[in-house]
Amino acid sequence: MKKILCFGDSNTFGYNPENGLRYPQNERWSGILQSLFKNEYQIIEAGCNNRTCFRDNFSGENFTGYKALPKYLSEQPDIVILWIGSNDLQRFYNISLKEIQYGIENLIEIIKNNSPNSKIILIPPLEIKPEVLTSKIFSFLFDKNSIEKSKHFSKIYKNVAKKYNCSFIDLSQTITPSQIDGLHFEKIEHKKIADCIQNIIQNLE
Repeated sequence: MKKILCFGDSNTFGYNPENGLRYPQNERWSGILQSLFKNEYQIIEAGCNNRTCFRDNFSGENFTGYKALPKYLSEQPDIVILWIGSNDLQRFYNISLKEIQYGIENLIEIIKNNSPNSKIILIPPLEIKPEVLTSKIFSFLFDKNSIEKSKHFSKIYKNVAKKYNCSFIDLSQTITPSQIDGLHFEKIEHKKIADCIQNIIQNLE
C-alpha cells in the first residue's frame, strides 16, 4: 500500500483550541484523510505539539523538526506533506525571514536525501491572528513580531516549492484559525483541510 507522511506541528497533531486536547482521529485532518482514501493509502500521522521546523526545541529531539523527520522517512513514503514553521516564530527564537526560508529548505533536502522518490506537498502555516496576544496559553510565546513575520510564510514557501519542484497548497483562502487562540483550527476547518489535500493528491497521480 502507498504511504503518505503527514509531518508537522500541533495543527497536524490535531490540537483542539477549545480544550487543549487532541481531536479524535475522525475529526483531525490527517485522520479524515485516511477515511477518504480508505485502503488506497496508509496515512502516517506525524504531528507534534510545539514542534519547531529548524530551531533546536527546548523540549527535545522529537519536538525539533529537522531532527525528528529522518526517522519517519525510513518508511519511504510515496508522498510527504510538510506543514510546519509557526513555532519557530515564538519570541525567544527571534528568527529572520531568511532563516525561515533556509529552515524549510533544509527539511526538503532531508527528504530528498533520505527518501528521494517521495513527492512533496508544501503547505505554509497560516498567518497568526491577533487573538494569540490575548490567549491564556500562547500570549507568552508569541508577540506582534511573530504575527508580522507569519504574513511572509506564503510567499517564502511558494518560492521554495518552485525552487525544489514541490506541490504547493495555500490554505489561507479556505480556512481560518480559531478566534480562541489565533493559531489552531476548529473541527469544521479540519474537514476542509482534508478535502483540499485529497484533491491535490489525486492530481498528483
